[in-house]
Amino acid sequence: MKKIRHKEAQKAQRNSGESLLCFWCFFVAELILLCLLSSVASAQTNCLQTATEVRPRLSAETQREFETKLNEARELFEKEPQSAERIIWLGRRTAYLGRYKDAISIYTKGIEQFPSDARLYRHRGHRFITLRCFDAAIADFEKASKLIMGKPDEIEPDGLPNARNIPTSTLQSNIWYHLGLAHYLKGDFERALKAYREAEKVSKNADMLVATTHWLYMTLRRLGREKEASKTLAMIKDDLDVIENADYYKMISVYKGKLKPADVWDEISQDAESLSNATIGYGLGNWFLYNGQRAEAEKVFRKITAGNQWASFGYIAAESELKRAQP
Repeated sequence: MKKIRHKEAQKAQRNSGESLLCFWCFFVAELILLCLLSSVASAQTNCLQTATEVRPRLSAETQREFETKLNEARELFEKEPQSAERIIWLGRRTAYLGRYKDAISIYTKGIEQFPSDARLYRHRGHRFITLRCFDAAIADFEKASKLIMGKPDEIEPDGLPNARNIPTSTLQSNIWYHLGLAHYLKGDFERALKAYREAEKVSKNADMLVATTHWLYMTLRRLGREKEASKTLAMIKDDLDVIENADYYKMISVYKGKLKPADVWDEISQDAESLSNATIGYGLGNWFLYNGQRAEAEKVFRKITAGNQWASFGYIAAESELKRAQP
């Protein structure tokens, strides 16, 4: 009887010890998670405080149009302040006027109300990229990528409609595309490649396919994987019906050898004051870079950053290249 009681006591002691160990493991895991979340929040706050915000040069007519649409978005939000849709549009309309920090604040308040809405992280992440807060952007897009897991994709309505008024992107393609871009801008091409491969899976129309392939090709070339990069171009046919990503389509023709880089450079060298020239310019500069023509590449990058397309991806990428080139 004494032996039985002794064994039971030992078993109870072991169970107690295991329970205590599990408790401490759980406690430590929670503590680590809280530290990580705190670190991300701190990084976001610090970057927002120090980030430069350059507003776009808008014509008087465009300025009036954007302000009118912002006022309309604000009125709709005030009628339905608990609507994630209204919050998103208020943030988007605010950002179009170059008030990127205000837009991020709007999205952040929206996330407090709707922490499981991937759209809010997607749009806030985009504006973190605009402000060069790449780590904060990555955190948002990674969160969004988890929230969309196992869910059907959805068309993302355009805030600045193209000529045909046909949306060309989706929520999931935008999340993966921008996650790849944020990693790319940091020079982390391996992680950028993983994200662009995911974007490729959900790039279902000509415009998204061209955009994703353009950045995917550049990423692979920066990784020295030239043969693999060339293979990605095979699915881009010469007769694609591209609505708004004509600049990326043109650069793919350069990659395929169907356009000469010198001819493209002649087209844009006179002016960097357009989104098109910043977009094509970065692709061209990057082409020079991984073909061993660093001086030519830096010449192009400096041309882009002397222009006024501060919020464009081509400008941000050229700026990032020049910073990384500094001793």
